[in-house]
Amino acid sequence: MRGAWVFVIGAVCGAAGALLPRAAMHAHATLYETHRGQTMSGTVRAHTEEKFVFTARAPMEQVAPLFGADRERVWSSKWEPTFIHPLPATDAQGMVFTVAHGHLASVWVNTVFDLKNGRVQYVYVIPDALATVITLQLTPQRNETHVEVEYARTALSAEADEHVRHMAEQDRSAGTEWETAVNEYLKKHKE
Repeated sequence: MRGAWVFVIGAVCGAAGALLPRAAMHAHATLYETHRGQTMSGTVRAHTEEKFVFTARAPMEQVAPLFGADRERVWSSKWEPTFIHPLPATDAQGMVFTVAHGHLASVWVNTVFDLKNGRVQYVYVIPDALATVITLQLTPQRNETHVEVEYARTALSAEADEHVRHMAEQDRSAGTEWETAVNEYLKKHKE
């Protein structure tokens, strides 16, 4: 009888091992379709990708730290993150914080914080509304810094589709605001 159980358990494990690659392929295909902006129900959600560029009038070593969630507060009066990790607030890869959006709150995670190579990235989600990836690429140009900011936004519900499209319009024109705020701060705080 014991041999039969060993056989049954072995057969189940073998079948699971054989089916696992198929399940993984199905999961990958499902994620791929969802990534393209289509939910499993077949409904297409709004997805936007917008980019702007500007020049910060200081060397990259001085500019790059300004795009950490904690340091951004020094040049953006509207930026009010509430840090969860680390505490006290410190700009580092993996930082987690929230930002209020009226009666909603977004949860932010820093996925890349590589100041030496000029790359910073955040992912944030407003549950049941939208997911956003913000990627910054900084490039030194003599005594200035070329800053490229890209927003990729995806609605998570039908109610958020129009909001995502509206945010894309704001993203397209945000470069001038960021450039002005960063350069005014740099001018006042020359190091």
